Amino acid sequence: MDYLFLQVHVDEPRVSAGQPCGNILAGVGPFAVERGLVPTTDPVTEVRVRMVNTGALAVVSVPTEHGRPVYTGSTVISGVPGRGARIVTEFRDTAGSLASALLPTGNIVDSLPDGPRTQTTTLIDNGMPVVLMAAADFGLTGYESPAELESRPDLSKHIERLRLVAGDLMGLGDVSAMTVPKMCLTAPPRDGGDVCTRMFIPHRVHTGIGILAAVTVATAVAMRESTAVAMRGSGAGRTVRIEHPTGYLDVVVDLGAGRSAVVSTARPLLDGHVYPYEELPA
Repeated sequence: MDYLFLQVHVDEPRVSAGQPCGNILAGVGPFAVERGLVPTTDPVTEVRVRMVNTGALAVVSVPTEHGRPVYTGSTVISGVPGRGARIVTEFRDTAGSLASALLPTGNIVDSLPDGPRTQTTTLIDNGMPVVLMAAADFGLTGYESPAELESRPDLSKHIERLRLVAGDLMGLGDVSAMTVPKMCLTAPPRDGGDVCTRMFIPHRVHTGIGILAAVTVATAVAMRESTAVAMRGSGAGRTVRIEHPTGYLDVVVDLGAGRSAVVSTARPLLDGHVYPYEELPA
Protein backbone atom coordinates (compact mmCIF):
# COMPACT_ATOMS: atom_id res chain seq x y z
CA MET A 1 0.00 0.00 0.00
CA ASP A 2 1.04 3.60 -0.63
CA TYR A 3 0.04 5.98 2.16
CA LEU A 4 0.20 9.75 1.69
CA PHE A 5 -0.64 11.84 4.75
CA LEU A 6 -1.96 15.37 4.24
CA GLN A 7 -2.01 17.77 7.19
CA VAL A 8 -4.92 20.21 7.14
CA HIS A 9 -3.88 23.31 9.08
CA VAL A 10 -6.54 24.57 11.47
CA ASP A 11 -5.41 28.20 11.58
CA GLU A 12 -4.79 28.89 7.89
CA PRO A 13 -6.11 27.67 4.50
CA ARG A 14 -3.23 25.31 3.79
CA VAL A 15 -2.73 21.57 3.30
CA SER A 16 0.77 20.17 3.73
CA ALA A 17 2.43 16.87 2.81
CA GLY A 18 5.58 17.81 4.69
CA GLN A 19 5.40 15.05 7.31
CA PRO A 20 3.88 11.60 7.86
CA CYS A 21 1.51 10.53 10.67
CA GLY A 22 2.07 7.31 12.58
CA ASN A 23 -1.26 7.44 14.40
CA ILE A 24 -3.35 7.24 11.22
CA LEU A 25 -0.94 4.67 9.81
CA ALA A 26 -2.45 2.05 12.15
CA GLY A 27 -5.74 2.45 10.28
CA VAL A 28 -4.20 1.97 6.83
CA GLY A 29 -3.86 -1.79 7.40
CA PRO A 30 -7.49 -2.46 8.35
CA PHE A 31 -8.65 -0.15 5.54
CA ALA A 32 -6.62 -2.13 2.99
CA VAL A 33 -8.26 -5.34 4.23
CA GLU A 34 -11.76 -3.79 4.29
CA ARG A 35 -11.44 -2.67 0.67
CA GLY A 36 -9.97 -5.96 -0.54
CA LEU A 37 -6.71 -4.30 -1.56
CA VAL A 38 -4.53 -7.01 0.00
CA PRO A 39 -4.95 -10.79 0.37
CA THR A 40 -5.65 -11.89 3.94
CA THR A 41 -3.87 -14.56 5.96
CA ASP A 42 -5.93 -15.25 9.10
CA PRO A 43 -5.39 -14.83 12.01
CA VAL A 44 -2.98 -11.96 11.23
CA THR A 45 -2.54 -10.17 7.92
CA GLU A 46 0.63 -8.20 7.38
CA VAL A 47 0.18 -5.08 5.26
CA ARG A 48 3.35 -3.49 3.89
CA VAL A 49 2.96 0.27 3.69
CA ARG A 50 5.17 2.80 1.95
CA MET A 51 4.86 6.19 3.63
CA VAL A 52 4.92 8.39 0.55
CA ASN A 53 5.77 11.51 2.57
CA THR A 54 9.20 10.13 3.43
CA GLY A 55 9.62 6.90 1.44
CA ALA A 56 10.03 4.86 4.64
CA LEU A 57 8.43 1.43 5.00
CA ALA A 58 6.15 0.05 7.69
CA VAL A 59 4.46 -3.29 8.25
CA VAL A 60 1.03 -3.17 9.91
CA SER A 61 -0.05 -6.49 11.42
CA VAL A 62 -3.87 -6.62 11.40
CA PRO A 63 -5.89 -9.28 13.26
CA THR A 64 -8.25 -10.85 10.72
CA GLU A 65 -10.98 -13.48 10.72
CA HIS A 66 -12.68 -14.90 7.62
CA GLY A 67 -10.90 -12.28 5.54
CA ARG A 68 -12.19 -9.34 7.60
CA PRO A 69 -10.44 -7.10 10.15
CA VAL A 70 -11.06 -7.86 13.81
CA TYR A 71 -11.63 -4.66 15.79
CA THR A 72 -12.70 -5.98 19.19
CA GLY A 73 -10.09 -6.89 21.77
CA SER A 74 -8.61 -6.10 25.17
CA THR A 75 -5.77 -3.76 24.15
CA VAL A 76 -5.88 -0.39 25.88
CA ILE A 77 -3.99 2.66 24.58
CA SER A 78 -3.51 5.65 26.89
CA GLY A 79 -5.64 8.57 25.78
CA VAL A 80 -7.81 6.40 23.51
CA PRO A 81 -11.33 5.56 24.76
CA GLY A 82 -12.34 1.93 25.04
CA ARG A 83 -10.49 -1.25 24.10
CA GLY A 84 -9.64 -2.79 20.76
CA ALA A 85 -7.74 -5.45 18.86
CA ARG A 86 -3.95 -5.33 19.07
CA ILE A 87 -2.42 -3.84 15.91
CA VAL A 88 1.38 -3.91 15.73
CA THR A 89 3.11 -1.42 13.44
CA GLU A 90 6.76 -2.10 12.66
CA PHE A 91 8.84 0.70 11.17
CA ARG A 92 11.81 -0.01 8.90
CA ASP A 93 14.53 2.33 7.67
CA THR A 94 12.94 5.44 9.13
CA ALA A 95 16.25 7.08 10.10
CA GLY A 96 16.56 10.51 8.53
CA SER A 97 12.94 10.56 7.36
CA LEU A 98 12.91 14.33 6.77
CA ALA A 99 16.22 15.46 8.21
CA SER A 100 19.55 14.58 6.64
CA ALA A 101 20.24 11.55 8.89
CA LEU A 102 19.31 9.86 12.16
CA LEU A 103 21.66 12.30 13.84
CA PRO A 104 21.68 15.17 11.33
CA THR A 105 24.70 16.95 12.82
CA GLY A 106 26.64 13.74 13.40
CA ASN A 107 26.53 14.43 17.14
CA ILE A 108 24.48 12.79 19.86
CA VAL A 109 24.51 16.02 21.84
CA ASP A 110 24.51 19.55 20.40
CA SER A 111 24.65 22.96 22.06
CA LEU A 112 22.35 25.52 20.45
CA PRO A 113 23.07 29.24 20.81
CA ASP A 114 20.46 30.67 23.16
CA GLY A 115 21.15 34.34 23.86
CA PRO A 116 24.03 34.68 26.34
CA ARG A 117 24.08 30.93 27.00
CA THR A 118 23.73 27.64 25.14
CA GLN A 119 21.00 25.00 25.25
CA THR A 120 21.97 21.32 25.41
CA THR A 121 19.93 19.23 22.98
CA THR A 122 19.75 16.00 21.04
CA LEU A 123 18.73 16.51 17.42
CA ILE A 124 17.37 13.23 16.05
CA ASP A 125 15.06 11.90 13.33
CA ASN A 126 13.89 8.29 13.34
CA GLY A 127 10.59 8.85 11.60
CA MET A 128 9.98 12.40 12.88
CA PRO A 129 12.52 15.20 13.43
CA VAL A 130 12.61 15.90 17.17
CA VAL A 131 14.64 18.20 19.41
CA LEU A 132 15.04 16.84 22.94
CA MET A 133 15.77 19.21 25.84
CA ALA A 134 15.61 18.86 29.62
CA ALA A 135 12.54 20.57 31.09
CA ALA A 136 14.63 21.65 34.07
CA ASP A 137 16.70 23.87 31.76
CA PHE A 138 13.57 26.03 31.37
CA GLY A 139 12.73 26.14 35.07
CA LEU A 140 10.05 23.46 34.64
CA THR A 141 9.40 20.13 36.30
CA GLY A 142 8.37 18.47 33.04
CA TYR A 143 5.10 17.31 34.62
CA GLU A 144 3.11 20.46 33.79
CA SER A 145 -0.16 20.03 31.90
CA PRO A 146 -0.40 21.14 28.26
CA ALA A 147 -2.65 24.02 29.37
CA GLU A 148 -0.08 25.20 31.90
CA LEU A 149 2.68 25.18 29.31
CA GLU A 150 0.56 26.93 26.69
CA SER A 151 -0.30 29.67 29.18
CA ARG A 152 3.35 30.76 29.09
CA PRO A 153 3.85 32.90 25.93
CA ASP A 154 7.43 33.60 27.00
CA LEU A 155 8.13 29.86 27.04
CA SER A 156 6.54 29.35 23.62
CA LYS A 157 8.61 32.15 22.11
CA HIS A 158 11.79 30.79 23.71
CA ILE A 159 11.20 27.28 22.37
CA GLU A 160 10.31 28.62 18.92
CA ARG A 161 13.61 30.53 18.72
CA LEU A 162 15.47 27.32 19.48
CA ARG A 163 13.34 25.40 16.96
CA LEU A 164 14.35 27.72 14.13
CA VAL A 165 18.02 27.22 14.95
CA ALA A 166 17.63 23.45 15.30
CA GLY A 167 15.70 23.14 12.04
CA ASP A 168 18.54 24.70 10.11
CA LEU A 169 21.12 22.46 11.80
CA MET A 170 19.01 19.38 10.99
CA GLY A 171 19.10 20.21 7.28
CA LEU A 172 15.46 21.30 7.14
CA GLY A 173 16.22 24.89 6.20
CA ASP A 174 13.86 27.64 7.29
CA VAL A 175 11.21 25.86 9.38
CA SER A 176 9.24 28.95 10.38
CA ALA A 177 6.29 27.81 8.24
CA MET A 178 6.79 24.07 8.93
CA THR A 179 5.45 21.80 11.66
CA VAL A 180 8.82 20.08 12.12
CA PRO A 181 10.97 19.64 14.06
CA LYS A 182 8.90 18.83 17.12
CA MET A 183 10.26 20.14 20.42
CA CYS A 184 10.30 17.66 23.31
CA LEU A 185 10.86 18.59 26.95
CA THR A 186 12.03 15.62 29.00
CA ALA A 187 11.97 14.84 32.71
CA PRO A 188 12.69 11.81 34.90
CA PRO A 189 9.86 9.24 34.78
CA ARG A 190 7.44 9.21 37.69
CA ASP A 191 5.00 6.41 36.77
CA GLY A 192 7.35 3.51 36.08
CA GLY A 193 8.36 4.55 32.57
CA ASP A 194 11.73 5.43 31.11
CA VAL A 195 11.26 9.12 30.32
CA CYS A 196 8.53 11.72 30.84
CA THR A 197 7.76 13.96 27.85
CA ARG A 198 5.94 17.15 26.94
CA MET A 199 5.84 17.60 23.16
CA PHE A 200 5.43 20.93 21.36
CA ILE A 201 4.03 20.15 17.86
CA PRO A 202 5.44 22.73 17.31
CA HIS A 203 3.43 25.54 18.94
CA ARG A 204 0.64 23.67 20.72
CA VAL A 205 1.46 21.08 23.38
CA HIS A 206 0.34 17.54 22.56
CA THR A 207 -2.01 15.93 25.08
CA GLY A 208 -0.20 12.66 24.33
CA ILE A 209 2.61 11.95 21.88
CA GLY A 210 2.56 11.10 18.18
CA ILE A 211 3.61 7.60 17.13
CA LEU A 212 6.59 8.59 14.99
CA ALA A 213 7.68 11.21 17.50
CA ALA A 214 7.55 8.49 20.16
CA VAL A 215 9.70 6.20 18.00
CA THR A 216 12.27 8.97 17.67
CA VAL A 217 12.27 9.75 21.40
CA ALA A 218 12.57 6.05 22.26
CA THR A 219 15.53 5.77 19.91
CA ALA A 220 17.23 8.63 21.75
CA VAL A 221 16.57 6.90 25.08
CA ALA A 222 18.13 3.71 23.72
CA MET A 223 21.27 5.56 22.59
CA ARG A 224 24.08 6.20 25.01
CA GLU A 225 24.99 9.79 25.84
CA SER A 226 21.85 11.40 24.40
CA THR A 227 20.05 14.03 26.45
CA ALA A 228 17.27 11.49 27.04
CA VAL A 229 19.64 9.02 28.75
CA ALA A 230 19.89 11.29 31.79
CA MET A 231 16.11 10.91 32.12
CA ARG A 232 16.19 7.16 31.61
CA GLY A 233 14.48 4.99 34.23
CA SER A 234 15.91 1.79 35.63
CA GLY A 235 13.60 -0.40 33.54
CA ALA A 236 14.79 0.80 30.14
CA GLY A 237 15.79 -1.82 27.61
CA ARG A 238 14.68 -2.71 24.10
CA THR A 239 11.14 -1.76 25.12
CA VAL A 240 11.03 1.92 26.05
CA ARG A 241 8.02 3.29 27.92
CA ILE A 242 7.40 6.97 27.19
CA GLU A 243 5.25 8.84 29.67
CA HIS A 244 3.09 11.70 28.34
CA PRO A 245 0.26 13.88 29.71
CA THR A 246 -2.46 11.24 29.33
CA GLY A 247 -0.53 8.06 30.10
CA TYR A 248 2.24 6.20 28.33
CA LEU A 249 3.28 4.58 25.05
CA ASP A 250 5.58 1.57 24.68
CA VAL A 251 8.04 1.43 21.79
CA VAL A 252 10.26 -1.54 20.92
CA VAL A 253 13.59 -0.33 19.53
CA ASP A 254 16.23 -2.44 17.79
CA LEU A 255 19.08 -0.06 16.99
CA GLY A 256 21.18 -2.76 15.34
CA ALA A 257 18.48 -3.77 12.87
CA GLY A 258 17.25 -0.22 12.36
CA ARG A 259 13.70 -1.23 13.27
CA SER A 260 11.10 -0.22 15.81
CA ALA A 261 7.52 -1.15 16.60
CA VAL A 262 4.51 0.18 18.48
CA VAL A 263 1.16 -1.28 19.54
CA SER A 264 -1.99 0.55 18.43
CA THR A 265 -5.71 0.00 17.97
CA ALA A 266 -8.05 1.13 15.19
CA ARG A 267 -11.73 1.08 14.38
CA PRO A 268 -14.00 2.43 11.62
CA LEU A 269 -15.25 5.96 12.26
CA LEU A 270 -17.37 6.64 9.17
CA ASP A 271 -17.90 5.47 5.62
CA GLY A 272 -19.54 7.41 2.83
CA HIS A 273 -19.20 9.47 -0.30
CA VAL A 274 -18.20 13.07 -0.76
CA TYR A 275 -19.53 14.91 -3.83
CA PRO A 276 -17.38 17.94 -4.63
CA TYR A 277 -19.00 21.00 -6.15
CA GLU A 278 -18.80 21.12 -9.92
CA GLU A 279 -19.53 24.24 -11.95
CA LEU A 280 -22.16 23.42 -14.53
CA PRO A 281 -21.57 24.67 -18.08
CA ALA A 282 -23.57 27.74 -19.01
